[in-house]
Amino acid sequence: MVISKSVTFVLMLIALTGCATGSAIVVGQVRDPIDPDQVTLFIEAPASYEVVGIVMASSDAGWTRQGSVNYAVRELKKQAARLGANGVLIESTGERTSTVIGGQGTGYLYAIPVTAQSLTGKAIFVHD
Repeated sequence: MVISKSVTFVLMLIALTGCATGSAIVVGQVRDPIDPDQVTLFIEAPASYEVVGIVMASSDAGWTRQGSVNYAVRELKKQAARLGANGVLIESTGERTSTVIGGQGTGYLYAIPVTAQSLTGKAIFVHD
């Protein structure tokens, strides 16, 4: 019984503290930051654009795979918006799995797999 309470506690802790992380590499002209809601995702290049940077995001938050992807997309848009990019040209998607070891103080060790969804793209400024 103690193991199941500990596992439940650790899973709840992971779910509550899981978040999206991201980063950006500037390769072009940075503009003033914009609202992330103004950033559009593209899977094909628009007619006229400039590359501002390379953006990356990953997330292990969310109760489902899609929930984690949604958090990663939001973070990707935030990274692009900070550079003043109004679009992201998606280059790759994927997932990475790691393991959290728990059980300290219980006398038991257990492993909990954690899968993070990841996205990479070019932060772009799309011309009208």
